[in-house]
Amino acid sequence: MLRRLHGLPGIALALALAVTALSGTVLSVQPALNHVAAPAIPASASVADVAGAVAARHPGVSAIRLRADGSLTAAFDDGGTRGVERIDPATGAGLGPYAVSDTTRFITNLHRAFLMGDAGRVAAAIGALAMLGLSVSGLLLLARRLGGMGALLRPIRGTPAQRWHGELGRLAAVGLILSSLTGLWMSAGTFGLLPEKAAMTPAIAASGGAPAPVGTLSSLNSVKLRDLRELTFPDPADPTDVFTLVTADGERLVDAATGATLAMTPAPALERMNDLVRTLHTGRGAWVLGLLLGLASAMVPVLGGTGLVLWLRRRAARPRIGANVPARAADTVILVGSEGNSTWGFAGTLHAALAAAGHKVHTAAMNDVSAAHMAAPRLLVLAATYGEGAAPQSARHFLSRLAKLPGHPAVAVLGFGDRSFPHFCRFARDVADALDARGCPQLLPMKRVDRRSPQEFAQWGHDLGDVLGHDLVLTHVAEPPKTTRLALAGRELYGEAVGAPVAILRFTAPVDPRTGAPGPLPAFEAGDLVGIVPPVNEKLGDAMPRFYSLASSTRDGVLEICVRLRAGGLCSTFLHALQPGEGIDAFIRENPTFRPAKGRGPLILIGAGAGIGPLAGFVRANAAGRPVHLYWGGRSAASDFLYEHELAQHLAERRLTTLRTAFSRDADGSAYVQDRIAADAPRLRELVKQGAQILVCGGRDMAEAVTRALEPVVRPLGLDLPTLKSSGRYVEDVY
Repeated sequence: MLRRLHGLPGIALALALAVTALSGTVLSVQPALNHVAAPAIPASASVADVAGAVAARHPGVSAIRLRADGSLTAAFDDGGTRGVERIDPATGAGLGPYAVSDTTRFITNLHRAFLMGDAGRVAAAIGALAMLGLSVSGLLLLARRLGGMGALLRPIRGTPAQRWHGELGRLAAVGLILSSLTGLWMSAGTFGLLPEKAAMTPAIAASGGAPAPVGTLSSLNSVKLRDLRELTFPDPADPTDVFTLVTADGERLVDAATGATLAMTPAPALERMNDLVRTLHTGRGAWVLGLLLGLASAMVPVLGGTGLVLWLRRRAARPRIGANVPARAADTVILVGSEGNSTWGFAGTLHAALAAAGHKVHTAAMNDVSAAHMAAPRLLVLAATYGEGAAPQSARHFLSRLAKLPGHPAVAVLGFGDRSFPHFCRFARDVADALDARGCPQLLPMKRVDRRSPQEFAQWGHDLGDVLGHDLVLTHVAEPPKTTRLALAGRELYGEAVGAPVAILRFTAPVDPRTGAPGPLPAFEAGDLVGIVPPVNEKLGDAMPRFYSLASSTRDGVLEICVRLRAGGLCSTFLHALQPGEGIDAFIRENPTFRPAKGRGPLILIGAGAGIGPLAGFVRANAAGRPVHLYWGGRSAASDFLYEHELAQHLAERRLTTLRTAFSRDADGSAYVQDRIAADAPRLRELVKQGAQILVCGGRDMAEAVTRALEPVVRPLGLDLPTLKSSGRYVEDVY
């Protein structure tokens, strides 16, 4: 609900909000320009000093005003000449006519009313309300993503669009909330929704004596010029008329003959509030605030653009669920936990089959679980497992939210994973245990689907149909990924002597026959994943894509991967057999969580075997010379020292600070990467104390050994690896 509240209004009102924000940005600069251009008001200058100088020059002066833009002006009618003049506050001399530029009037009208009068003012008020909702909901979404309101200042990880949207959003949020609230207050005043302004001082007649020179009046002499709002002169034809002096404190009436204050009415609370709101919204009288508000407003178009990109990506990533009835009206709820969106495809197939059988079905992400979902008669959970048994992206908050909700629907949990991983479908198992512990009856025991097997999914559907009392045929055809054709440009082969061949493969886009040059590569960064679709195997049929961590970025001009040849491995065998010029079908999957954090803090890179690929890419991209310390393990220095010469060059160029290698089959003494970590514990502890980020890439066994070696390193600092993981300072890419 919160994401829908944040996303759809922002998309619908993007243009109007951008116009309001950009016009507000332009207007926000004006207070700073006025501050520079307006003459300074001397601390000792009084209202009487300037009033006397102006009256001496203009016998028909009617009012002196200190305007919100910092200008001191006098309105006069000297018989044949009338106008409004800018005044030097130090001398009272005239500085020329005062006028608001047509450009400023146009931008102000655009900002307040879209150049459409009252209808535009209503639209502007709706826009301010929408901006308030977007700012608050955006902060709540960001807090939820980072781990709570107390974590709002943590580093934001994700795709470029996610990082820009999050970073700019939290930077601008306070300013946008302030602008929205004050804009709504001012709109309420415009449309008479606030209490009417109370009457100020009552009408009081003056003494009627001969007017004294205005510069000698004691009540005007006691008020500093900087406190003036407006001084209205008495009508020369009316001896009972008085001076009306308005300051922030209120309004007083001054006798023109004696200079005495005849009456004083303090400014009402509403008037003081209106003044404060006006200052907070416009920055007039507080030019630094104006610039800060303008900076926040300038970010709105960028937030709109990145928000649109994120919304379109989410929309494109999920299959369209037809006949998705509201949760409260459903007899069957399907909740989906997916990382790469493939599980949504299975959910769509299940939803369609159940709906065709006459069920009222609602499908949603596991993160969106609510009391309405738990009130349904049946709950079907389709949950993938991410990494080392963790929850996938769309289910990270499911278990914590489930614990706070009532309801005991009949449930069936279907897990998706890869049986070759030791934590096969562990998150689905955790979900099934949590539902069982709360007393939810089982429709079916938990079932696991290996490698997105359509046959296992169909069998589960048959079993579910038996429980429901009707046939349920689930024929799932996965939508093939959109691939790019790439050609092998070069290879380096290592490890044959130790029986563990590893190839560094570099691909380019096929040559454009029109230009004779390679075509463009897709956008990717080192650490992202490339999915490679191997050729169809007659026994296995269509093969699943295999994913490899990228050792290069698009800027390098090649797509580079490290691939170890695995016995019986369909994709690794195919890749090792490729000849230069032969091609692959590939697609990019962003992996934004496995990236060096921004800044100049130290990096500790740890890997083994082909896991050096993305780590080498991070070193290659370190042109700024950030401290980078690489720990890497292989089998033999003579046979499979991957990137040996390139790493030596990086050491000479200071892209790499230190290199620690470990070879498990060297005659001079075998060692593993975890041994180097243990030996370097004091130095690593000091790097972690300095804020170092640790990135680990490689096989599962290596990663577990590294974890055991690092725990005693960080423990004396009062830290542990789960804490470092939660803050983004310990990240893994493990296979």
